[in-house]
Amino acid sequence: MRVPISAVGVTLAVTLLLSGCSGAASATGPVQEIRLGYFDNLTHAPALVGIEQGFFADALGETTLTAQAFGAGPAAIEALSAGAIDAAYVGPSPAINTFVQSKGQSAVIVAGATIGGAALVVRDGIDSPADLAGTTLASPQLGNTQDIALRSWLEDEGYETSTTGGGDVTVTPTDNARALTLLQSGQIDGAWLPEPWVSRLVLEADAHVLVEESSRWPKGEFPTTVLLVGADFNRDHPETVRALLEGHTASIAWLNEHQAEAAGVINAKLTADTGKPLADAVIERALVGLHFTNDPLAGTFPVSLKRAVSAGLAKDGDLNGLFDLTQLNGILAAAQGAPVSAAGLGTE
Repeated sequence: MRVPISAVGVTLAVTLLLSGCSGAASATGPVQEIRLGYFDNLTHAPALVGIEQGFFADALGETTLTAQAFGAGPAAIEALSAGAIDAAYVGPSPAINTFVQSKGQSAVIVAGATIGGAALVVRDGIDSPADLAGTTLASPQLGNTQDIALRSWLEDEGYETSTTGGGDVTVTPTDNARALTLLQSGQIDGAWLPEPWVSRLVLEADAHVLVEESSRWPKGEFPTTVLLVGADFNRDHPETVRALLEGHTASIAWLNEHQAEAAGVINAKLTADTGKPLADAVIERALVGLHFTNDPLAGTFPVSLKRAVSAGLAKDGDLNGLFDLTQLNGILAAAQGAPVSAAGLGTE
């Protein structure tokens, strides 16, 4: 079940009061429970498949996996920072923000998950950046990866935006499902969203893609989702983190080896979480633009930080130590796979 953002604070307070029940016990070693955050988006397919197919459960053994769906990265980061969850699939921007704000003490990225799958979708009548003056565009949440991508692109196009509303183009952080409804009713002019919402807006709101985010990156490759683990949990419970990564890599491998089956498995998990499956046309269109990989594309993260700082949504800082890819590369080496790089921003 998706956690309403407005309820996160109360939930975290209760969780902290009940810290004796936390899976992240103070002692080191394997834990009885690991709490994992994720989103009901196709960009989080490695999490959805890992849960639905039992890859995490198989790898974790006697450790129980408790999974919780969030609406966007900042809400998941709030939960991770408060100790309500131990790990989360999130976008690059929230991961960068928590790392910089905590001066490297909050969390580390232990694996990549998804490349691609985000775009600016707009209504009929908007055919170029010049048509956006005075429009209202949505993003999933203030400070999330797509919010920063939208504001950064608008800045490059000469538009001013404000984090409190207004500017040449109004950017309004809005839940993905509501963004679809607002675009259908003409109350917004477009949205920069992840899949499957890009495809839903195109197919269900008679909209079209104005900007593919891939156009803003070398080789068209940019990370949409990474696996983030609390720094203390990563340090104190390496066996559990390794097991989580074994489930993660199994999910990535399955997605790449069973593309014909992937849509059905992903849709089954989305239906269980939301009560409603995606239309076949939506999920098929959305999966075309996604690539599932263990590589976090660490070299892109300084660019993401620079864009967030320019948008006024992050402070500049040192990203050294953001990545701990040692366990992941150990798993990949055992399977005779190629290692992934931390690009000088951590251990590998």
